[in-house]
Amino acid sequence: MSQNLIFDVNCRQCLRLATFLDDLRSEHPGYHNRPVEPFGVKNAKLLIVGLAPGMHGANATGRPFTGDHAGILLYETLYKNGLSNKPESIARSDGLKLINCRITNAVKCLPPQNKPVGSEINTCNQFLREELMTLKPGSVILALGTIAHNAVIRAFGEKLSAFKFGHENLHKLNNLTLIDSYHCSRYNTQTKRLTEKMFNNVFKKAKKIMAE
Repeated sequence: MSQNLIFDVNCRQCLRLATFLDDLRSEHPGYHNRPVEPFGVKNAKLLIVGLAPGMHGANATGRPFTGDHAGILLYETLYKNGLSNKPESIARSDGLKLINCRITNAVKCLPPQNKPVGSEINTCNQFLREELMTLKPGSVILALGTIAHNAVIRAFGEKLSAFKFGHENLHKLNNLTLIDSYHCSRYNTQTKRLTEKMFNNVFKKAKKIMAE
């Protein structure tokens, strides 16, 4: 496989994940059940990095954060901030388009119990690294959660200890800005660890940096 790809739908480098998806094809034959491709504008100035596809969300639909609870707040917030043409994502055929924005995941395949192991995160980091290299100076990376944050730092070859994760924390990485946010998961939103206002403020901050 070429090492300069940002995505490979036929990737089987992680045996546990590849086998898991193979098994799911018989259980859920109508699901995507393959690595999930980044979604959005090719030359976006905002790259949102999530953790991994959800079982009945992106793994089913083939689009990041589509079909599960985590995507509800994300796509509503994108729409409020002028970063999409619709407030919800239903399926790849729904006509939704992102504006100056792209969504990707640190791990492109659904992991068992939604928990990738370290070796899987590290193996998939090659794709994230190549994707980050496509960003133009002044672009913003939004990491949803600690694992996404750490994956971005590793992709730049930096030490994790030098870049502490924290909601709304800002980090300079070369000519790019990394912004941290709590993940928009059902658990975080229902426990109010992440509120709608908190999430919207992250995007306002990102847009301000993008405009500078």
